[in-house]
Amino acid sequence: MSLTPEWDDDERMNFMFSDFKENREVNTTDWDSKMGFWTALIIKCCRDRGSVCVSLQELNKIFRRKEKSPLGLRTVIQSMAGCGKIQRESEFAANVDCGWLSWGVGLLLVKPLKWTFSAFLGGSRVPLDESYVIIELVKEKAAELLRAYRSSEFASSPIVSFQELCTLSSKVCADESTLCMALLQLQRDKQVTVSLHEGEKIVKFCQTSQDRVSPVSDVDIGIYQLQRSEKLLGERVEKMGLEADKCKEEARLLLREGKKSQALRCLRGRKRVEKRADKLFAQLESIRGILDRIAQSQTDKMVMQAYQTGVAALRLSLKDVTVERAENLVDQIQELCDTQDEVNQTISNVSGADEDMDELEDELKSLLDESKTDSICDFPEVPTKKLPSGEAGLTGFEPRKIASPARRLEPAQ
Repeated sequence: MSLTPEWDDDERMNFMFSDFKENREVNTTDWDSKMGFWTALIIKCCRDRGSVCVSLQELNKIFRRKEKSPLGLRTVIQSMAGCGKIQRESEFAANVDCGWLSWGVGLLLVKPLKWTFSAFLGGSRVPLDESYVIIELVKEKAAELLRAYRSSEFASSPIVSFQELCTLSSKVCADESTLCMALLQLQRDKQVTVSLHEGEKIVKFCQTSQDRVSPVSDVDIGIYQLQRSEKLLGERVEKMGLEADKCKEEARLLLREGKKSQALRCLRGRKRVEKRADKLFAQLESIRGILDRIAQSQTDKMVMQAYQTGVAALRLSLKDVTVERAENLVDQIQELCDTQDEVNQTISNVSGADEDMDELEDELKSLLDESKTDSICDFPEVPTKKLPSGEAGLTGFEPRKIASPARRLEPAQ
């Protein structure tokens, strides 16, 4: 199995499989290089496996190469625990809620006395079977579990049974131990709270409108019981419907065989089943009506809280605002507007002189154009009609006859 591209490099892996020097200061670069390699590889392998916990014994098996196990894994675990990257599983659970130690399912918890005693001694020894929680991975798994819940059919109900949660998280958590670790992290983040009700483990999730989960109340328990009753009644009604259909089919087969009395008995049984189913269905509708009213009341409560918050904010924003101050402010604004109108009127009068001069010049120009037109109109109109040939051009005017020139007299002899 190749866990990293360097896994097949014998020279590189011989160095990585060797033990750490007792003193880091001897060769800081080699120490840090080897520590970074194993720390990243441990987190990667656990993420690929879907696990959030690991032990030294498991790591020796996972990283076994050519019949050899790394010699420095104990030092790596001590270093990761020292910088807060991993934590003992028992210590992780006890820091959240000691009650988890009594009912945690699938947890490989060590007795509190044992880990307290080892912590008192300094915790330098790392037992092979000691389970450690990888903090980075458990946070990732907790976020995945919360997303899975909010995108499921259970998102409308804050309380979910542990068994339902196991089914819901089957694609997120590899086993119950991983689920419990994720729930512990969510409880540490104030996103869930876990409790026992009549011997049943229940988990309450924080709703999207809340910053943190609230304690389980009597109202929550009542809603949870109603929802459980609704589910059970629904299953019974469905089962009785199938039973009634089965009786009808048996009666049909008996009639084909000519067994009329037995067919009638089956039909009577079908009627009895249908009556019980109708009663259960009526009870189911009643429970659904109560759940709808509860949901409506929660919505009304949320709206009322929003109204109260809005009124408080509005009262705070209008703290220094009164009607008298508003009227005084309006009067001042009106006075300033009147003053501005007067200033604008004065400015417009000054600029109006230039506008009047422009108008006068335009008028003068139009007069000049008209005078030119009138002078042209004083001249007589030039006739444009062509005179006909052989006729006088003017009425009453005859052309004058011109005498031919006299002969030139010759000079006297």
